[in-house]
Amino acid sequence: MRQCAGVSGRYPRAAAVYDGAPSCIAAARDIVAAFLTDLQAVHGLSVSRDAIDFGQLVVSELVTNSVKYAPGPCVVSVETDGVFVVVEVWDSEVLLPQALAFEPARVGQHGLEIVQALCESLEIQREPVGKRITARIPLAPTAKR
Repeated sequence: MRQCAGVSGRYPRAAAVYDGAPSCIAAARDIVAAFLTDLQAVHGLSVSRDAIDFGQLVVSELVTNSVKYAPGPCVVSVETDGVFVVVEVWDSEVLLPQALAFEPARVGQHGLEIVQALCESLEIQREPVGKRITARIPLAPTAKR
């Protein structure tokens, strides 16, 4: 894993490149939790417990899909605009994921449904190589939940 931090605009940004091994799922959760904890402790932003929990779950689901379906590395970045935490995951798989139709008896394959339910917005786009998924999660609780 290679990790970097920087400042984009007013707030910091963090990113890491992972090799696609299963251990990168936990590492991605850790980078999101550390980023959001630092936003609160170092930069004084109000970050809800939901934002931390949702951010970790979202990145976990997205990186799990990368590990399962995309050959090679994945890149995770996390940043904020002061209102939302923005989690991006890039991987080399060109097929875009799609949420399956609701079926309560289905076991598994609910990850994208979960991500959509937790995010204010979710964008999936094809890149020149692979795809990028961008999730926006409110830093403070919203009436949507």
